[in-house]
Amino acid sequence: MHAHETTTDGVGSARGWWEQRYAERDGIWSGRVNAVLADVAGALPTAPGGGVRRALDLGCGEGGDVVWLAEQGWDVLGIDLSVTAIKRGSRASVSAGVEEQTAFVAADLATWETAARFDLVTASFLQSWPVEIPRAEILRRATGFVAVGGHLLVTAHAAPPHDDLPAAMREYRFPTPDEDLSALQLDGSWDVVAAELRPRTATTPDGDPHEVLDSVVLVRRGR
Repeated sequence: MHAHETTTDGVGSARGWWEQRYAERDGIWSGRVNAVLADVAGALPTAPGGGVRRALDLGCGEGGDVVWLAEQGWDVLGIDLSVTAIKRGSRASVSAGVEEQTAFVAADLATWETAARFDLVTASFLQSWPVEIPRAEILRRATGFVAVGGHLLVTAHAAPPHDDLPAAMREYRFPTPDEDLSALQLDGSWDVVAAELRPRTATTPDGDPHEVLDSVVLVRRGR
Protein backbone atom coordinates (compact mmCIF):
# COMPACT_ATOMS: atom_id res chain seq x y z
CA MET A 1 0.00 0.00 0.00
CA HIS A 2 2.91 2.36 0.46
CA ALA A 3 3.05 2.82 -3.28
CA HIS A 4 -0.13 4.86 -2.86
CA GLU A 5 1.31 7.27 -0.31
CA THR A 6 0.86 10.88 -1.32
CA THR A 7 0.29 14.33 0.06
CA THR A 8 -3.10 15.36 1.37
CA ASP A 9 -3.63 17.87 -1.46
CA GLY A 10 -3.68 17.65 -5.23
CA VAL A 11 -4.93 15.20 -7.80
CA GLY A 12 -5.17 11.70 -6.35
CA SER A 13 -4.80 13.15 -2.87
CA ALA A 14 -6.38 12.01 0.36
CA ARG A 15 -8.64 15.07 0.28
CA GLY A 16 -9.81 14.28 -3.23
CA TRP A 17 -10.33 10.60 -2.44
CA TRP A 18 -12.43 11.34 0.64
CA GLU A 19 -14.47 14.02 -1.12
CA GLN A 20 -15.29 11.47 -3.80
CA ARG A 21 -16.17 8.90 -1.15
CA TYR A 22 -18.52 11.27 0.67
CA ALA A 23 -20.12 12.28 -2.65
CA GLU A 24 -21.20 8.68 -3.27
CA ARG A 25 -24.23 9.05 -0.98
CA ASP A 26 -25.78 11.39 1.57
CA GLY A 27 -24.15 9.75 4.60
CA ILE A 28 -21.46 7.08 4.83
CA TRP A 29 -21.35 6.67 8.63
CA SER A 30 -24.03 5.70 11.12
CA GLY A 31 -24.08 9.02 12.99
CA ARG A 32 -23.75 7.13 16.27
CA VAL A 33 -20.94 7.72 18.72
CA ASN A 34 -17.99 5.33 18.55
CA ALA A 35 -18.29 2.80 21.36
CA VAL A 36 -14.77 3.27 22.74
CA LEU A 37 -15.16 7.05 22.92
CA ALA A 38 -18.49 6.73 24.73
CA ASP A 39 -16.94 4.34 27.23
CA VAL A 40 -13.85 6.47 27.86
CA ALA A 41 -15.42 9.94 27.83
CA GLY A 42 -18.27 8.78 30.03
CA ALA A 43 -15.79 7.83 32.74
CA LEU A 44 -13.74 11.04 32.70
CA PRO A 45 -14.11 13.44 35.65
CA THR A 46 -16.13 16.61 35.38
CA ALA A 47 -14.33 19.93 35.09
CA PRO A 48 -13.18 21.53 38.38
CA GLY A 49 -15.65 24.05 39.72
CA GLY A 50 -18.33 22.94 37.31
CA GLY A 51 -16.57 24.48 34.30
CA VAL A 52 -17.08 23.39 30.72
CA ARG A 53 -14.82 20.66 29.38
CA ARG A 54 -13.34 21.12 25.92
CA ALA A 55 -12.84 18.34 23.39
CA LEU A 56 -11.12 18.11 20.01
CA ASP A 57 -12.10 15.42 17.49
CA LEU A 58 -9.40 14.79 14.86
CA GLY A 59 -10.82 13.30 11.69
CA CYS A 60 -14.38 13.92 12.85
CA GLY A 61 -16.08 12.76 9.64
CA GLU A 62 -19.78 13.56 9.63
CA GLY A 63 -19.74 14.59 13.27
CA GLY A 64 -21.26 11.68 15.17
CA ASP A 65 -18.72 11.83 17.99
CA VAL A 66 -18.77 15.64 18.08
CA VAL A 67 -22.54 15.74 18.49
CA TRP A 68 -22.51 13.04 21.17
CA LEU A 69 -19.83 14.81 23.21
CA ALA A 70 -21.76 18.07 22.98
CA GLU A 71 -24.87 16.29 24.21
CA GLN A 72 -22.84 15.18 27.25
CA GLY A 73 -21.96 18.81 28.04
CA TRP A 74 -18.62 19.22 26.25
CA ASP A 75 -17.65 22.13 24.01
CA VAL A 76 -16.31 20.36 20.92
CA LEU A 77 -14.24 21.26 17.88
CA GLY A 78 -14.25 18.81 14.98
CA ILE A 79 -11.56 18.82 12.28
CA ASP A 80 -11.68 16.86 9.04
CA LEU A 81 -9.97 16.96 5.66
CA SER A 82 -13.28 16.79 3.79
CA VAL A 83 -15.38 19.92 3.33
CA THR A 84 -18.40 17.73 2.60
CA ALA A 85 -17.98 15.85 5.88
CA ILE A 86 -17.65 19.10 7.81
CA LYS A 87 -20.84 20.49 6.28
CA ARG A 88 -22.70 17.33 7.27
CA GLY A 89 -21.32 17.50 10.79
CA SER A 90 -22.46 21.09 11.14
CA ARG A 91 -25.95 20.16 9.96
CA ALA A 92 -26.03 17.24 12.39
CA SER A 93 -25.19 19.54 15.29
CA VAL A 94 -28.03 21.87 14.33
CA SER A 95 -30.46 18.96 14.07
CA ALA A 96 -29.39 17.78 17.54
CA GLY A 97 -29.71 21.28 18.99
CA VAL A 98 -26.05 21.49 20.06
CA GLU A 99 -24.73 23.97 17.49
CA GLU A 100 -23.79 26.43 20.28
CA GLN A 101 -21.42 23.85 21.78
CA THR A 102 -19.82 22.70 18.53
CA ALA A 103 -17.57 24.04 15.79
CA PHE A 104 -16.29 22.36 12.64
CA VAL A 105 -13.23 23.19 10.55
CA ALA A 106 -12.08 21.67 7.26
CA ALA A 107 -8.30 21.38 7.50
CA ASP A 108 -5.31 19.14 6.90
CA LEU A 109 -4.34 17.59 10.23
CA ALA A 110 -0.73 17.33 9.08
CA THR A 111 -0.42 21.12 9.20
CA TRP A 112 -3.40 22.45 11.21
CA GLU A 113 -2.45 24.49 14.28
CA THR A 114 -4.29 26.01 17.23
CA ALA A 115 -3.26 27.79 20.41
CA ALA A 116 -6.20 26.20 22.23
CA ARG A 117 -5.70 23.23 24.56
CA PHE A 118 -8.31 20.58 25.23
CA ASP A 119 -9.34 18.31 28.10
CA LEU A 120 -9.92 15.49 25.63
CA VAL A 121 -8.38 14.97 22.20
CA THR A 122 -9.79 12.01 20.34
CA ALA A 123 -8.93 10.34 17.03
CA SER A 124 -11.35 7.54 16.19
CA PHE A 125 -10.43 5.36 13.21
CA LEU A 126 -8.16 8.00 11.71
CA GLN A 127 -7.14 5.63 8.93
CA SER A 128 -7.18 6.30 5.20
CA TRP A 129 -6.67 3.71 2.50
CA PRO A 130 -5.84 3.20 -0.32
CA VAL A 131 -4.65 6.83 -0.25
CA GLU A 132 -2.70 7.18 2.97
CA ILE A 133 -2.19 10.15 5.29
CA PRO A 134 0.85 10.91 7.50
CA ARG A 135 -0.94 9.26 10.39
CA ALA A 136 2.00 8.81 12.79
CA GLU A 137 2.93 12.48 12.45
CA ILE A 138 -0.68 13.55 12.98
CA LEU A 139 -0.87 11.49 16.17
CA ARG A 140 2.42 12.93 17.43
CA ARG A 141 1.16 16.46 16.78
CA ALA A 142 -2.08 15.64 18.60
CA THR A 143 -0.23 15.41 21.91
CA GLY A 144 0.48 19.14 21.69
CA PHE A 145 -3.23 19.97 21.77
CA VAL A 146 -3.86 18.27 25.14
CA ALA A 147 -4.20 20.45 28.24
CA VAL A 148 -2.42 19.58 31.47
CA GLY A 149 -4.53 16.92 33.15
CA GLY A 150 -6.24 16.13 29.85
CA HIS A 151 -6.46 12.88 27.88
CA LEU A 152 -5.64 11.75 24.36
CA LEU A 153 -7.63 8.79 23.02
CA VAL A 154 -6.58 6.99 19.83
CA THR A 155 -8.94 4.28 18.59
CA ALA A 156 -8.07 2.33 15.44
CA HIS A 157 -9.07 -0.70 13.47
CA ALA A 158 -6.62 -3.39 14.57
CA ALA A 159 -7.93 -5.84 11.95
CA PRO A 160 -10.13 -5.59 8.85
CA PRO A 161 -13.49 -4.13 9.92
CA HIS A 162 -15.34 -6.49 7.57
CA ASP A 163 -14.63 -9.39 5.23
CA ASP A 164 -15.36 -7.78 1.87
CA LEU A 165 -12.62 -5.16 1.65
CA PRO A 166 -11.80 -4.14 -1.93
CA ALA A 167 -8.62 -5.62 -3.36
CA ALA A 168 -6.81 -2.28 -3.12
CA MET A 169 -7.33 -2.24 0.64
CA ARG A 170 -6.44 -5.81 1.57
CA GLU A 171 -2.73 -5.10 1.99
CA TYR A 172 -3.32 -2.33 4.52
CA ARG A 173 -1.26 -2.90 7.66
CA PHE A 174 -3.40 -2.26 10.71
CA PRO A 175 -1.64 -0.58 13.66
CA THR A 176 -1.08 -2.25 17.00
CA PRO A 177 -1.58 -0.43 20.32
CA ASP A 178 2.19 -0.44 20.89
CA GLU A 179 2.82 1.09 17.46
CA ASP A 180 0.32 3.88 18.06
CA LEU A 181 1.74 4.49 21.53
CA SER A 182 5.22 4.70 20.03
CA ALA A 183 3.99 7.16 17.38
CA LEU A 184 2.97 9.60 20.13
CA GLN A 185 6.62 9.97 21.26
CA LEU A 186 5.58 10.68 24.85
CA ASP A 187 7.95 12.09 27.44
CA GLY A 188 7.88 11.55 31.19
CA SER A 189 5.04 14.00 31.74
CA TRP A 190 2.51 11.50 30.38
CA ASP A 191 0.78 8.52 31.99
CA VAL A 192 -0.35 5.57 29.89
CA VAL A 193 -3.87 4.69 31.02
CA ALA A 194 -4.49 1.98 28.42
CA ALA A 195 -2.77 0.45 25.39
CA GLU A 196 -4.77 -2.61 24.46
CA LEU A 197 -6.87 -4.54 21.97
CA ARG A 198 -10.63 -4.52 22.54
CA PRO A 199 -13.09 -6.83 20.75
CA ARG A 200 -16.40 -5.31 19.74
CA THR A 201 -19.58 -6.49 18.06
CA ALA A 202 -20.51 -4.32 15.09
CA THR A 203 -23.36 -4.44 12.60
CA THR A 204 -23.07 -4.66 8.83
CA PRO A 205 -25.14 -2.35 6.58
CA ASP A 206 -27.48 -5.33 6.18
CA GLY A 207 -27.97 -5.53 9.95
CA ASP A 208 -25.87 -8.62 10.57
CA PRO A 209 -23.67 -8.66 13.71
CA HIS A 210 -19.97 -9.43 13.35
CA GLU A 211 -16.91 -9.23 15.57
CA VAL A 212 -14.27 -6.54 15.08
CA LEU A 213 -11.06 -5.70 16.92
CA ASP A 214 -10.09 -2.19 18.01
CA SER A 215 -6.73 -0.84 19.08
CA VAL A 216 -7.18 1.53 22.01
CA VAL A 217 -4.54 3.91 23.36
CA LEU A 218 -5.49 6.31 26.17
CA VAL A 219 -2.88 8.61 27.73
CA ARG A 220 -3.04 11.44 30.24
CA ARG A 221 -0.86 14.56 30.33
CA GLY A 222 0.39 15.04 33.87
CA ARG A 223 2.14 18.40 33.49
